[in-house]
Amino acid sequence: MTRSFIRFQATTPNRRGVLPGIFVTVNGLARDGRLTAEQEEFRRTTNAWYDAAYTNPTHVEPTVYDPAVNPGAVAWFKASAGHLLARVEGYLAILTAHGVPHVRLESADPGRIVYEDADQVVVVPHPAHPARPPQPGG
Repeated sequence: MTRSFIRFQATTPNRRGVLPGIFVTVNGLARDGRLTAEQEEFRRTTNAWYDAAYTNPTHVEPTVYDPAVNPGAVAWFKASAGHLLARVEGYLAILTAHGVPHVRLESADPGRIVYEDADQVVVVPHPAHPARPPQPGG
């Protein structure tokens, strides 16, 4: 049986060159004071729900996101984590309301797994394969 993983992320890299996930992106909007009162209430209460509903990988493995140890590490939901995926739509609505482009990705192999629990994986993405130069006579 093939496993499947899902990630929601912004389409613009952050200062570390990583495409940030939706939680980081919405939290950044909040930090910048850009959320409405209703959006901030959703963010605050739903972040608290997520904190209670699943494990923060850094509480288990403090270096999981350390760029020197796991460069470019990002989290993906397991497709089987429906209870967690069900609340994502509110974050996507906030990003849309603020004109922040984002995408939904799905993969059976998002990268080298450096952390895993029942609901998620943290992976170091596979290196991008450079385009092959044109072959002579081809």
